[in-house]
Amino acid sequence: MEGYAVLAQSTRSKVVDAIGLLQASLTAYQPFDPAKNYSPVEREPYDAMCDRYVRAVEVAIKFFRSYELYLYAEASETLRDLLNRMDKAGVIGSVSVWIEMRDLRNRVVHDYLPEQLKELYDLITGRLGQELMSLGQKASALEFATS
Repeated sequence: MEGYAVLAQSTRSKVVDAIGLLQASLTAYQPFDPAKNYSPVEREPYDAMCDRYVRAVEVAIKFFRSYELYLYAEASETLRDLLNRMDKAGVIGSVSVWIEMRDLRNRVVHDYLPEQLKELYDLITGRLGQELMSLGQKASALEFATS
């Protein structure tokens, strides 16, 4: 069990850091105008926000896997089962929101028209970003027994 605690603590630290970077992007966010032709330099903050979102989601799922091992000493076979366990443990607010977050993570890696980009940015800066901020707070408050 001690090894699982160390692993969970390590991944918790990584998810809190990743969410902190995303929070910096969300704080500096300026609404995206799909009618504007952005230069590469002007697009940089939006690209950084998306990259940070993708990283935060991926690191969160790694944290969930290590925290699940810590709590249950076994791994779920599916992402949905893993998310159900995290919901039951009070770590996440909604399984369906996390399924949507994972789907958005997959959509972010493709090129989109400006209207689609605005929709992606609105989701990241809205409720999906809020869910990640909530996870950061909950993860920071977790304590792990090491013996």
